[in-house]
Amino acid sequence: MKILAINPGSTSTKMGIFEDDKITFEHTIRHNKDELKDFEKAIEQKEFRSEAIKAFLNENDIKLSDFAAIAGRGAPIKSLESGIYRVNEKMLHDLYHEVKADHPSILGAIIANDIAKDAKVPAFIVDPVSVDEFEEVARISGIPEIPRVSLSHALNMKAVAKRFERDENMIYEDNNLIICHLGGGFSITAHKKGKMIDVNNANDDGPFSPERSGGLPSGQLAKICYSGKYSNARELLNYLTKKAGVSAYLDSNNISELVKRMNEPEVKRILDAMIYQIAKEIGKMATVLKGNVNYIVITGGIAYNKCLMDDIADYTEWIAPIKVYPGEDELLALSEGVKGVLEGKREEKEYV
Repeated sequence: MKILAINPGSTSTKMGIFEDDKITFEHTIRHNKDELKDFEKAIEQKEFRSEAIKAFLNENDIKLSDFAAIAGRGAPIKSLESGIYRVNEKMLHDLYHEVKADHPSILGAIIANDIAKDAKVPAFIVDPVSVDEFEEVARISGIPEIPRVSLSHALNMKAVAKRFERDENMIYEDNNLIICHLGGGFSITAHKKGKMIDVNNANDDGPFSPERSGGLPSGQLAKICYSGKYSNARELLNYLTKKAGVSAYLDSNNISELVKRMNEPEVKRILDAMIYQIAKEIGKMATVLKGNVNYIVITGGIAYNKCLMDDIADYTEWIAPIKVYPGEDELLALSEGVKGVLEGKREEKEYV
């Protein structure tokens, strides 16, 4: 059984071919800034990216008829339970008209469906960005007009939870975990008996990250909004989510390279502050779980930097034991979820 998994990112489209849970082929199509500069919104890149994938498959003599299904990364659509969803017309409509954020993941299901039509097989998404298992108390923000919403790196975190479950011979649904995805954006989450009951929205809240501002003092932010520096909301949001955080202070979003410069006072000051804010958010999630935390699990690209993981541990290891899974394996997570549905081992959920 072969499955093609597709994961669109901001400047790349990753794809992997899986057979019986093993990856047999992996490739990343890089998209330079010049290629993308004329696309105002992610959805406008659909034809460009879809044709690039099809061309690559054709050039490498990879036949669509070999696939049992196509899996695409899920987007910030409406709030959903964790699970595997078949792409349908309602989902496609919402991806074009009802998304909560403009993000390349919008293209995951659309491109998967496009290729699946040619292959005459089903297309699926797995644990989209909008997985919502919040308890009601977590939705209250402070003003009625702005509810807190669940948007996170759910795919990688749910996959890591299952991997941790296997490694530690424990049952995810019987434990309380704090799972931290530390990549270009940060998702720090409280998992209570298998449900992700709270998370910072990486675009709005929580620690600053390599490219995102995280939570900001609202009074000063309001002044910036009306300062005349930014002509519209999209321009300011582009700064806050793509050019802020570490990048705004140090003109670099490459944490591994910056770690090598920790002898420079300004680099150390900013990275220390980033770790401080991550640890503070972990502490908040420990409070959400009323101190009943079995493990802290850390994943994402930043987890490759052991010195930073040691610094986080200095702040938080009193809460619970820490397990680190560097990197992310979203393609495998997509494949495993879809394979489970095709084999009848996991439930296929309907998007309505």
